[in-house]
Amino acid sequence: MTDTTAAQTPEGPRLHPIIHAGRWLAADLLSTLLFVSLYALTHSVYLATGLAIVAGVGQIAWLKLRRAPIDAMQWASLGLVVVFGGASLLTHDPRFVMFKPTLIYAALGAVMLKPGWMLRYVPVRALAWSGDVTTAFGFAWAGLMFATGAANLYLVLQGDPKLWAWFIGVVPIASKLALFAVQYLTTRAIVVGRMRAASAVAA
Repeated sequence: MTDTTAAQTPEGPRLHPIIHAGRWLAADLLSTLLFVSLYALTHSVYLATGLAIVAGVGQIAWLKLRRAPIDAMQWASLGLVVVFGGASLLTHDPRFVMFKPTLIYAALGAVMLKPGWMLRYVPVRALAWSGDVTTAFGFAWAGLMFATGAANLYLVLQGDPKLWAWFIGVVPIASKLALFAVQYLTTRAIVVGRMRAASAVAA
């Protein structure tokens, strides 16, 4: 659904926002998954949280060494690692660290509530046939973000790190792939139907 030519910028190809968001989610979940894995193995809040904080700081340090630009989302991720990791250390409660993805998904969902946010990633020639459908799916993506965040919060309140680790490692990516497939197939079917109807009228 991306117009490769239109997506070029002076800095290079412009990423689809879903892919862009996924990159930062993956970076954020690196320290989070490290935490929950170590906690499940050692049952030590201190060890798991300490290494999660080190991983978060290490990500920023690595980017600095490479002189790569650091996105605001990455700074926010580091802040969440330190703040929620510190809260876990003080309270001996691992749920503070596990709560981070809920905040991230809520923020992404709020951004995706903007009507038509996906339209600029649709080829201009296709907008006449699929603009309304794309706008509707933009809200569907926002709903998926909120639903994932809510599910994460529920699992955090259940307090089972192993179940949470399975969820955060499987469900978010699987649900996004499923929605992408539904969007592609639905949009294609609607566009083909509209084009055929227009051809019939013209004939």
